[in-house]
Amino acid sequence: MSGNETKNEDGTGSKVPGFVQKIIGEIEEVGGALTGDPTTQAEGQFNVEVGEIREELAEGEVEPDSDDARV
Repeated sequence: MSGNETKNEDGTGSKVPGFVQKIIGEIEEVGGALTGDPTTQAEGQFNVEVGEIREELAEGEVEPDSDDARV
């Protein structure tokens, strides 16, 4: 099971939706602003963007890139 997958009561796995990552990113962004830490703010902005991309992929709006260098 990957890091973004959870088990339901019936034992099946489900992926954590992108909006959860967006919420975490928003919290990090605010925390970075309150503490004056630009690195934490940037990490929060990054997580918000990743959450948006995850939602788009889940909804089928964007196809994954087949020219991935990791392949």
